[in-house]
Amino acid sequence: MPTPRTRHPFVHGALDSLPFFIVIVPFGALFGVIATEAGMNIAQVMGFSILVIAGASQLTALQLLIDNAPTVVVIVTALAVNMRMAMYSASLTPHLGANPLWKRALAAYCLYDQPFALATVEFEKRPDRSPRDKLTYFLGAGVPLGLFWYIATFLGAILGEKIPSDLGVDFAVPVTFLAVVAPMLKSLAHVAAAATSVVLVLVFSFMPYGTGLLVAAVIALVVGALVEIWTEKQRKTQ
Repeated sequence: MPTPRTRHPFVHGALDSLPFFIVIVPFGALFGVIATEAGMNIAQVMGFSILVIAGASQLTALQLLIDNAPTVVVIVTALAVNMRMAMYSASLTPHLGANPLWKRALAAYCLYDQPFALATVEFEKRPDRSPRDKLTYFLGAGVPLGLFWYIATFLGAILGEKIPSDLGVDFAVPVTFLAVVAPMLKSLAHVAAAATSVVLVLVFSFMPYGTGLLVAAVIALVVGALVEIWTEKQRKTQ
C-alpha cells in the first residue's frame, strides 16, 4: 500500500477527508429538509448550498429568515459566522500563494472548515511539499466533501418530509467544529478567544435574531489579541 509520501496528493487528501463524511452527509441532508420545510424550492436550496458551501452560516441565515429577521441582520450575521474564512485564507497563503490565480480561485471556493483543518495539519507535517502538491492535497480534501455536500442537500430537499427534521443529526454541527477547532488551540491566545466566545454566546443568547453571536465574536477577537500581546511581553521579559 502506498505511504502518504508516495501516494498522489489528491488521493491522499481525499482519504484523509473520509472521517468527515460521517457528519457532512447528515448535516447536508438536514439542511435540505429544513430549507424545503421553510418554503424554499429545490433550485433555491441547491443555489444556497452551491454558492455558500458553508453549513453553519447556511443554517444560521435560514433560521433568521424563518424568524423574519431584517435582511441586513441575516447578511451581517452570516458574514460574521464565515469571518473565520478570512483567517483561514491568510493562514494558507504562504502554502498556496505561489500557484496561478485560477488555481487559487478554485482553492478559495473549496475553502471551508474540513479541508482547511486537514491541510493545516498536513502542511505542518510535510512543509517540503511543493505549492502545486499542497494545492492538489487541499483540493483532494475539499472537492469530494463538497460534492457529497451537494448530493446530501439535494436528497434532503427532494425527500423533504420523508426525512424527519428531528432525526437526531444535530450532533453534526458541534462535532464538525470540535474536530476542526480542537487541533488549532495551540496557544493561550487561541484558548482564551475560544473560551470567551463560548461563554459570551451563552450570556448574550437573549439578544434578538442571534445578534449575540456578533457581539461574542468581536469580544473574543479582542480578548485573543490582548492575550497574544501579553504573552509576547512575557516572553521578552524572561
